Amino acid sequence: MSIAKRVGKNLAPRVTQVAPQITAAFVQQALDRAIRGVGPLDGAALLAEKQKDEHGGDVDKAVKDLIEIHVRLAGAQGFLTNIGGLVTLTVLVPANIAGLALIQCRLVASILHLRGYDLDDKRVRNAILASLLGEERMLSMIKKKRMPGTPMAIATAPVHDPQLDTVMANEVAAEMITRIAGKRIAYTVGRRVPVVGGIVGAGTDGFSTWQIGRYVDREFLPRNRR
Repeated sequence: MSIAKRVGKNLAPRVTQVAPQITAAFVQQALDRAIRGVGPLDGAALLAEKQKDEHGGDVDKAVKDLIEIHVRLAGAQGFLTNIGGLVTLTVLVPANIAGLALIQCRLVASILHLRGYDLDDKRVRNAILASLLGEERMLSMIKKKRMPGTPMAIATAPVHDPQLDTVMANEVAAEMITRIAGKRIAYTVGRRVPVVGGIVGAGTDGFSTWQIGRYVDREFLPRNRR
């Protein structure tokens, strides 16, 4: 485990105290807004269809563009919410997590829409959240029997497991705090330069979004729409 990861795990409880709104309900709200759209951001399905139309119906090219679009969005919000350094930490950590959760949920949901998955299906929504944990974390949780299967297995399960709703949302909330807030704190404390903190935030958020996009692109096979 890297130093930044260890710092993140140690600081996660403190960040939760600073931002108690980072809970399962917080994650579910970010997911719902990502799917339906909020402010200037189109909903996931609408955005996906626009990208597909731009590429003459070529889903693979549309997926590639969706990943690039959301990497840029994640990088921009990562820079803006980390440029203030430690002085603004208590305000901007929740903002960073909210922005990143929304962007990454929107990316995953957009790709799944193009692959033929119903975004109103609760199994699919749990699969979207599972994807945010990343491939390495998911495989570890499956091995420990903490997850019933891969994100695609969750999306295509015979029935919806209501208990999984809260479990997935809580796991994502904890992972967001550990991976994003903790890592950002570690870098900012280490360098103590606000602008550098913004650059690191942009790179970290952009890269993690790219990783998730690539993981989802590999993980979910196309389904026939009914």
